[in-house]
Amino acid sequence: MKVESRIERALTHLVNHAGRAGAPPSLAKSLSYAVFPGGARIRPKLCLAVAESCGDDQPELATAAAAAIELLHCASLVHDDLPCFDDADIRRGKPSVHKVFGEPTAVLAGDALIVLAFEALGQQVERAPRRAANLIRIVSGSVGMPFGIVAGQAWEEEDDAILADYQRAKTGSLFAAATEAGAVASGGDAALWRMLGERLGEAYQIADDIHDVAGDAQQMGKPCGQDALFSRPNVVHQHGMDGAVRILKQLVSDAIEAVPPGRGSARLQQLIQAESKRFMPRELVRDVA
Repeated sequence: MKVESRIERALTHLVNHAGRAGAPPSLAKSLSYAVFPGGARIRPKLCLAVAESCGDDQPELATAAAAAIELLHCASLVHDDLPCFDDADIRRGKPSVHKVFGEPTAVLAGDALIVLAFEALGQQVERAPRRAANLIRIVSGSVGMPFGIVAGQAWEEEDDAILADYQRAKTGSLFAAATEAGAVASGGDAALWRMLGERLGEAYQIADDIHDVAGDAQQMGKPCGQDALFSRPNVVHQHGMDGAVRILKQLVSDAIEAVPPGRGSARLQQLIQAESKRFMPRELVRDVA
């Protein structure tokens, strides 16, 4: 089964399970709306690519980890768009969850997706107890305090946020979890893969900063100019556009070099190259030596 099919099939099963007969109808619809259609699914793709490089001897476990990571990402988007944070009207090119279902349901939808992610991992405990336990530890650390997504969101509320700390928690943590989880799910060494996730997370966040300054809301499918509006840390504001692009290109190069040698290393490096092309407007990369 293709990676994309594995991911979508797992997400569909989990969301349908959460919204089965007897569930609050509006909340059930909001979960599906938040998850489908998806974006690039880069985090779960990365997770499964690493799993393949490590042998992928427990595909059900690796797929559950990938799906859990994507559910957590979707939850973070739902909460990020809320009026108390970004107050964003669009996400992935359509009205954000709170614009369609209301703010209370959107809060609950984000919460439900978080719980559903850990339910997906919990269902794998009997299959591979030790690996599943390690996955729960890795994934929970990427979401909570002190260095996960929650911490990243909290840094936005601080007056003296350190850019590196903010980016590491806001975006890098879930990328690092994706690479570590893919390794652990297949019996690999998580420590060998963390650097790859961290570098990709940094690159993705910097690309997002660039889009926020120079991107087009219609093309991006979400509002731009939010960082300046809310006085948030942004690498372009600190290093200029040319500096931000150079940092991004170096991080992508570092990520490719960070791929440990193995049977799937070449394919994973190709995936990184392909996904990096979608990170930012091509003309910006082309114009910077």
